[in-house]
Amino acid sequence: MRTYYIVIGLFTEGSTDIRFLESVVKRTFEEIAFHCKGEIDIDICPVKINKTGLTFIEQIEQVSGIGCRELGTTIMCIHADADDSTDMNTFNNKIIPAQVHLNTLNENDHCKIMAPIVPIYMTESWMLADTPLLKRHLGTTLPDNELNIHKHPETIVNPKRVIEDAIRISREHIGKRHRKDLQIKDLYLPLGQQIELSKLQRLRSYQKFRDSAVKSFQAAGIYLTD
Repeated sequence: MRTYYIVIGLFTEGSTDIRFLESVVKRTFEEIAFHCKGEIDIDICPVKINKTGLTFIEQIEQVSGIGCRELGTTIMCIHADADDSTDMNTFNNKIIPAQVHLNTLNENDHCKIMAPIVPIYMTESWMLADTPLLKRHLGTTLPDNELNIHKHPETIVNPKRVIEDAIRISREHIGKRHRKDLQIKDLYLPLGQQIELSKLQRLRSYQKFRDSAVKSFQAAGIYLTD
């Protein structure tokens, strides 16, 4: 049986995004790998650059170059929030032009296989996909509607603010002696590590990412068994 070692580069819009997405990306690829031919070992390598003055396409060119030459990446996961109710503008104005540009570059110097991650509105919508998990970390048993986290995550225009408000509401219902300071920045890492992929699967934007992950495996010569 053939063994593959796959290095996946991960580039995100912000530092908090990467704290949530790193585990989600790794577990998604591992879940797909379970259904692929051969044994597959996966490493996730975050790639950070100085974005100042660079267009999105220039950022991706630089990231894919660093990934290829310094990390040996096979696949680059590129995150860009939709900032809208659909991902159309982000794909048409960022993802697709970036992929077209990557296709013109030397594959010996750049990683050209890209798996885009485009959450509707922003990454925080994915954090709202598992409200029981979120409430455990908030330390509350208040109903979802009282915390205003009962709506479908991809219909929430500002999911970051909704989470921040849920933190505030949950703190108000905890006695001062037991109340501890909690900020949204404290939630990205544990939620990313613990959120069930099956809960994310109900989000269309996550489904699209997972589909692109499968296609990126195929582009790397790795195929599903069924």
